[in-house]
Amino acid sequence: MPNIDPQNLAASLRRLGVADGHDDITGAIDRAVTACVDLFGVDGSGLMIADDQNTLRYLVSSDGPGRVLEEVQSETGQGPCVDTFVHGAPVRTEDMTREERWPRSRETIVEHGVRAVMGVPVRLGGVTVGSLDVYRDHPHAWDESEQDALVRYSAVVEAALRAALAGHNATELAGQLQYALDNRVLIERAVGFLMGRGGMDAVSAFEVLRSAARSRRSKVAQVAQEVLETGRPPTRQG
Repeated sequence: MPNIDPQNLAASLRRLGVADGHDDITGAIDRAVTACVDLFGVDGSGLMIADDQNTLRYLVSSDGPGRVLEEVQSETGQGPCVDTFVHGAPVRTEDMTREERWPRSRETIVEHGVRAVMGVPVRLGGVTVGSLDVYRDHPHAWDESEQDALVRYSAVVEAALRAALAGHNATELAGQLQYALDNRVLIERAVGFLMGRGGMDAVSAFEVLRSAARSRRSKVAQVAQEVLETGRPPTRQG
C-alpha cells in the first residue's frame, strides 16, 4: 500500500465527489470504499456503521466476499471489524485460517475466500462510528505503512459521513450516525464498568450489553444507562 498524504486525500475527495454538496452521499461513500481496491492493491473492501443498537451493520462493500465478511460479524459479534469498532484502534490478521480470536466468524469468512483482513476505525468528531476494512484472498503480513495508509484514507469516508449527517438526502444513515454520536460515550462507560466488575475484556463486555438489549428488545444505550445507575451487570429476559 502506498503512503497517502493530506494532499492526496483532498484530491481523492474531489475525484470521488464527496466534497460536492450536490452529489448523492450514498454513491460517494460507495465510490470511496470501492476505490480502496485499486488504490491499495487489495482484493476487497467494505464499510460497517453502528446502528441504533450500537452494533456494526453492513453499509457497502466492493464485492460478495467483502459483504459476507461484514454480515457474519454483525450476526456473531466477532471479527476484526468488531474489535476495531469496540477498541477504536486498527486490528489486523495475516491469515484467518490460523486465527483463534473469532471462532464464531472464522469458518464462514474463510469459506468465502477471505484470508488476511485489516480494519481501521471510522470516526466523527473523535467518536468511533464504524469500521473501514480491506482484505486479501491469500495470507498477507500487513506492515505499519499499510496500516497508516488505510488510517489516513479513512478520512475520505469520514468526510462523506459528515456530509450525510449534515444533509437531508440520507435520512436513515444520518439517524444511525447521530445515535452513535449521542450514545457512544455512555456505552463505553458501561463497558468499562463491566470490565472492572466482571474481569472481562472490552469486546466481551460490549457483547453482554448487546445480548441483554436484544433479549429485552430495547436499545443498548438504555441497558448501559441502567448498568451505570444500578451498579449491577444487566440481566437478560426470556
